[in-house]
Amino acid sequence: MTLTVRTSRIQSLRALVVTATLAVAAIGPARAASLVVNIYKRDGKPLSGAVVTAEPDPAGAVRAPVKAIMDQVDLTFVPDVLVIPVHSTVQFPNSDAVSHQVYSFSPARQFQLPLYRGKPYPPVQFDQSGVVTLGCNIHDNMLGYIVVTAAPYFGRADEHGQWAVQELSPGRVRVRVWHPLLNEPGELDRVIEVRGEREAVEFRLTKPLRPAPLTGRAHSWDY
Repeated sequence: MTLTVRTSRIQSLRALVVTATLAVAAIGPARAASLVVNIYKRDGKPLSGAVVTAEPDPAGAVRAPVKAIMDQVDLTFVPDVLVIPVHSTVQFPNSDAVSHQVYSFSPARQFQLPLYRGKPYPPVQFDQSGVVTLGCNIHDNMLGYIVVTAAPYFGRADEHGQWAVQELSPGRVRVRVWHPLLNEPGELDRVIEVRGEREAVEFRLTKPLRPAPLTGRAHSWDY
C-alpha cells in the first residue's frame, strides 16, 4: 500500500514538471525589439545630426568606457560632435601646422590644454554625464561638443532625422534628444513603453532652431 502511494506521488510530481516545462516552452524567451526615433524640425523637415540616447527605465548597466580621439584639422575639431559613455577618455591630438589651446568651462567637465601642436597631452577623462562645449583660446571660430552619457544606447540621427537601436528588451525606455542649436523650452525627453517587435517614437520641435554660429566653417549640425 505504501509503495503504491509513493509511486502515485512520484507520477504526480513528474506530471507537474512536464506541464511546467511545456508552459515555459510555449511562452518562450522574450523577443528583442527595435526602437526607431524620428526627429523633425518645426517645419516638418528632418533634423539630422541630433544626438539620441536610449536608457532602460529603471536604468541598467552602462556601456564600458572607451578611448576616443577628437583631432584638430584645418582649424576644426574632428569630429565636431563626439558621444561617449561616462568614464571614457578623449585624446586631443593636433594635426594642424599651427598651435591650439583646447579648453572647456562646461560644468560636466572643465579643463584646459595649454598651447601645443604635434604630440598631444595625456587623455582627458569624463566622469560626469552632460554636454561639454569645447573651444580654442587661439582660434575663436573652433567649436566642438562632447556628449557624455550613462545610457547604454546612443548615436546621432542620419540625414533623414532618424536613429534606430536593435535588440532592446521589452519595457520602459527613456529617450532623450540633444542638438547644438535646440531652442526648446526644455530637454526633449520622453519615456516610452516598448511592447512589440518594432516601436517608433517621434519628436517634433515646437520652435525654430537657433541660428548657426558664424564660424566660417561647416559643421555636422548645420542646416
